Amino acid sequence: MKTPSKFALVLPLAGLLAFNCHADEKAATATVTPIGSVGEKPAPEFLELTKTIHAAITKKAAEEKGAEMKAYTETAPEAEDAEFEMLPIPGGTFTMGSPEAEKGRTADEGPQRKIKIEPFWMGKVEVTWDLYQQFMNNEALNEVSRNKNGSINRDNDLQTPEPNKAEGDERFIDILSQPTSPFHVMHFNMANGAGYSEDYPAVSMTQHAASKFCEWLSAQTGHYYRLPTEAEWEYACRAGSKTAYSFGDDPAKLEEYGWFKKNARIDAVYEYEYQPVGTKKPNAWGLHDMHGNVAEWVLDAYLTDGYKNVPNGALNPVKLSKKRYPRVVRGGHFEMDAAELRSAARHGSDPTWKENDPQVPKSIWYHTKARWLGFRVVRPAKVPSVEEMHLLWNTGPGEL
Repeated sequence: MKTPSKFALVLPLAGLLAFNCHADEKAATATVTPIGSVGEKPAPEFLELTKTIHAAITKKAAEEKGAEMKAYTETAPEAEDAEFEMLPIPGGTFTMGSPEAEKGRTADEGPQRKIKIEPFWMGKVEVTWDLYQQFMNNEALNEVSRNKNGSINRDNDLQTPEPNKAEGDERFIDILSQPTSPFHVMHFNMANGAGYSEDYPAVSMTQHAASKFCEWLSAQTGHYYRLPTEAEWEYACRAGSKTAYSFGDDPAKLEEYGWFKKNARIDAVYEYEYQPVGTKKPNAWGLHDMHGNVAEWVLDAYLTDGYKNVPNGALNPVKLSKKRYPRVVRGGHFEMDAAELRSAARHGSDPTWKENDPQVPKSIWYHTKARWLGFRVVRPAKVPSVEEMHLLWNTGPGEL
């Protein structure tokens, strides 16, 4: 499942750097310049929308200033008031990656680095279908035709993006970039036909789709949501542990904490299937399914040399790339062996995950062969700049 990458940026999330870079075919990293300098910005056609959302989030943050950082339940109005729970993750320092002696370790999990992480909230479980379906099926449910890039189709040509501004009586939330309709059911008829159930994790989306969902969720709640960085994800998964799994080193205990190849339910169609979220034991910080069930998107590009270019003591590091593949997924999934569900285990995305997509060009929204791929959201304690917010909602779809 691991695939190589030759082009990525290693950036501090605080004072984030942008995509303005000059690639060197022989280099593992690229030259970067700060946001605000003259250079390329991702998805400039959506920047005004980001500014509007940022203003609303900043206003709400000011109103909530001084409030205790604690667990809370959020409601998503545009998803028929579906609810999701966010848990506080304290800031701190941890060792990212695995030691060379760890059983099942692969070379891309090192060298180990001391990393500093600022506080954030993280979804208690993976994003479920009751939250994601309204975002995914916006065309069918809202009768809004979308261009390939997710903007509203105003000229009956799906290939040509148009100005992303509200017209007539359109609501702000409606003009956010959202997916075109899937060509088959994205739950793959798992869970005995339960369909888009609130009990099961949403699956098969691209990293781009997951990020735009975060933007959609932010616009309606007034809180800033995004995908976690790889460092944030591992920090949250470990929950203070230094062992192979958040609960220790013994894989024999994994069945108590996660769904994987040994215990995922078998049915007549697929040998393995995803399971309801939150049914296994949580880690020390209350997070469920960090080991297994479905793998989870993070923001980072996947590099075969792991953390070689990440300095010790880095604050909130993130590795971004202009290339669509490979990007990192974490946590392992229901078709994997125990070793692939370790806290430090990482995998790179691949174009084959959408090879049976019949569209030309292939959709930027769906991975049609990744029924085991989902995500969860985070909310940083600090509201970032407009530029950082825009960048991290628009890291995809990227160049092929």
